[in-house]
Amino acid sequence: MAVKTASKPSKTSKKESTAGKTKFSKDTYIKWYKDMLLIRKFEEKTGQLYIQQKFGGFCHLYIGQEAIVAGTASACRPGDKHMTAYRDHAHPIALGTDPRILMAELYGRVTGCSKGKGGSMHFFDKEKNFMGGHGIVGAQIVMGAGVGFAEKYNGTDNVAFVSMGDGAVRQGALHETFNMAMNWKLPVIFIIENNNYAMGTSVERTTNVTDLSKIGLSYEMPSKIVNGMSPEAVHEAIEEAADRARRGDGPTLLDIRTYRYKGHSMSDPQKYRSKEEVAEWMEQDPIEHCLRMIQSNKWLSQAEIDEIGVWVKKEVDESVEFAENSPYPEAHELYEDIYMQTDYPYIKEY
Repeated sequence: MAVKTASKPSKTSKKESTAGKTKFSKDTYIKWYKDMLLIRKFEEKTGQLYIQQKFGGFCHLYIGQEAIVAGTASACRPGDKHMTAYRDHAHPIALGTDPRILMAELYGRVTGCSKGKGGSMHFFDKEKNFMGGHGIVGAQIVMGAGVGFAEKYNGTDNVAFVSMGDGAVRQGALHETFNMAMNWKLPVIFIIENNNYAMGTSVERTTNVTDLSKIGLSYEMPSKIVNGMSPEAVHEAIEEAADRARRGDGPTLLDIRTYRYKGHSMSDPQKYRSKEEVAEWMEQDPIEHCLRMIQSNKWLSQAEIDEIGVWVKKEVDESVEFAENSPYPEAHELYEDIYMQTDYPYIKEY
């Protein structure tokens, strides 16, 4: 079978990407760099631990896609709500969740963000308004519209951010959701984290409409393609869409073109793409881009950059130590957080 080449955003030369002029501040680039490096190292450690059989279940890494969550987090507001699919480790980290409780969740420990019951695919953090990773393909699309409806009903100016993979757009419920979201002008931003492969099947093999932003056009939903290897491009697109939603003008669809350097999951042999394709995408690595911007503008010394690396390593190492020293849930936890206790006469506790 011929290997399909993933469609890429237009490339920027290193000379252009390191030009000193930028609309974003020194602090923003340093924040992007720190957050993306922490996500990358957390995911790399997660992959190592999974191979060592420190924990089981499914495990999907976000390596390569970090610019999407970094740019989204810098453009959103604290009250905004976020949800995604099962590739969900990076989102709460970008929103400020302590990596320790995330690693503990991977280990199935009671100190985890879902009390050890959810594992890799079901991270949640109520305090950071991260409303979950969801294991059913496309389920979060419908739920995200519901969250947007709640925000509109309650009269807030918060926005619901709903991330999905390019494979999830094949779910029929997406069309029903898009229709309602536009009809009711819900404050939702639909983000396609388009890494070009639904598991191992390329976009080109599933549809003759490879520009996924066109899906929104039949609902007159504002839609655009975004370079997902650039935190700047993501931030600008998210900011524009969020301003529209807060004005009451409804949802936006963003086809954010990105790439995962690793397989769909830890069990993926990646035989559907070439090493050359992966290497070409890695030339646009968002972490290296931010590092070049920091260096070219002399915002940090090499010693200060090294300090960030030391801090990231410490955060990851301490998250592993915390997880391994945390207890497993006790047997009674099987029966907790399952049914809601209520006095409502038509709901009985079993």
